[in-house]
Amino acid sequence: MTTNEVRAIGQTAALPVTSARSLVPTTIPEPVPGAHDLLVAVHAVSVNPVDVKLRGNAEPDGGVRVLGFDASGTVRAVGEAVTLFAPGDEVYYAGAIDRPGSNAELQLVDERIVGRRPTTLTHTQAASLPLTAITAWESLFDKLRIDSDATGTLLVVGGAGGVGSMAIQLARTLRPGVRVIATASREESAAWVRELGAETVVDHHGDLAAQVLDIAPDGIEWILTTNSSGQLPVYERMLRPFGQIVAIDDPEHVDVVALKSKAISWHWEFMFARSLHQANDMHRQHELLDTVADLVDAGRIRHTATTVLRPISAETLREAHALVESGRVIGKVVVTDEPAS
Repeated sequence: MTTNEVRAIGQTAALPVTSARSLVPTTIPEPVPGAHDLLVAVHAVSVNPVDVKLRGNAEPDGGVRVLGFDASGTVRAVGEAVTLFAPGDEVYYAGAIDRPGSNAELQLVDERIVGRRPTTLTHTQAASLPLTAITAWESLFDKLRIDSDATGTLLVVGGAGGVGSMAIQLARTLRPGVRVIATASREESAAWVRELGAETVVDHHGDLAAQVLDIAPDGIEWILTTNSSGQLPVYERMLRPFGQIVAIDDPEHVDVVALKSKAISWHWEFMFARSLHQANDMHRQHELLDTVADLVDAGRIRHTATTVLRPISAETLREAHALVESGRVIGKVVVTDEPAS
């Protein structure tokens, strides 16, 4: 390896995680910061469903693609227009879907989608938060527009996953008038969502609408769903007129006609939209992550790292992908170069 190369873990083809070639060690040219870029030395990453989806279904456009979105690390260098951070700063972020990812020693990331790492967390713990915190925040407050005076009931479908774990905490902490119902199908996942603040737990493998209406006979106001495929008639049953749904998954087909009679609103959440389209308000993700860091440091919300693998390598990343693919992960899987404490 020459001095202008850095180590990375890359994808050369769309392969099942059982293949040793699905994620492989590689080297890439050392990145050079653009005007608004930070060059970050990556200390810890976490694996999300988007990583799994890209690895298994999307062929790289030739050569090697470096995956990875969530990261926590130290700023090594900055671009000429950077104003928010300086070399030596500790940061965390979820990255961009159209740039090389965090599964590398060094990564470039736009300062406008980066936050300061919570001072009370290690890099390992902080790496569990960015993508899910942004997704949950934008879903609840930008899409569903649940404001500080809101009252009503929110159903979080997939409450024990990464996004659900953050949505429960943010809703309970910042919207005290909102009752949170979470779905969970196992005893350990039900215990987890209750610990995070869900007032009631229902089993999404049963008659979901009947369970929810037993708790809220007049119906509920909001649904955040990680699994919308084929579920709209079920959601329509439990929502009140003018209720709202926000979905973060990728169903092949959504027939929203089922929602018309109650004038129910449907929203998409895709946290990469701002960076992918260079939106004028990209800086909101920086502000959002700093706010989440403040909430963590004040003890109002917690990190969601539940499984930690060491070190960052092709082997540990394949193991992390396999865990996420299983659909049984509670919280987040983090892969780190930090030593165990």
